[in-house]
Amino acid sequence: MNAVLAVTVGYLVGSIPFAFLLSRHRGIDLRRTGSGNPGASNVLRTSGVRAAVLAMVLDGVKGTIVVLIAQLLSAGAIAAVIAAFASVIGHVYPIWLRFRGGKGVATAAGAFAVLAPEALGIAACVFVVTVLATRFISAGSVAGALTLALVASFSDAPAVVAIGAAASALIIIYRHRENLARLVAGTERRIGQRVVNGSVR
Repeated sequence: MNAVLAVTVGYLVGSIPFAFLLSRHRGIDLRRTGSGNPGASNVLRTSGVRAAVLAMVLDGVKGTIVVLIAQLLSAGAIAAVIAAFASVIGHVYPIWLRFRGGKGVATAAGAFAVLAPEALGIAACVFVVTVLATRFISAGSVAGALTLALVASFSDAPAVVAIGAAASALIIIYRHRENLARLVAGTERRIGQRVVNGSVR
């Protein structure tokens, strides 16, 4: 029963589309602007750094909250990991936006900040270094997700947490498949390219 409740709460909270709501407040529909993705990266391109940071923080808080709620409902790690993964799925496939959401990076980070803080810390460093070196948020996101899964697997984190980290990484990488294709083709957008009147500059 607790597992079912954890999944339900995790998915519904994860589905709250903060990036979309923040941009809509500014009169911007992320689904029709920039990359068309209702996530923080597109907020950065269309609305600037402050709005993007706020969206990322709120998305991260979603993941943290559902894990804390699951831990209150159950003493074991399984319910917390299930809730964490459900929140990532909710963010990626939100019921409120007809299952078309973001890419799950910030929400996963918020969840594993509680479940595997050391692994998340290392993954965050890899993310930052990769983004600074390449100026590609997508490259940093994929590198960070892979690092989280690998470090969680080889650390003293419970096996179920490592499995949850690996599952979340797979979803994140899958959602970045188009970005990866553009990286290979040399057409991926770098940080600093903003969208003006529907075009990237």
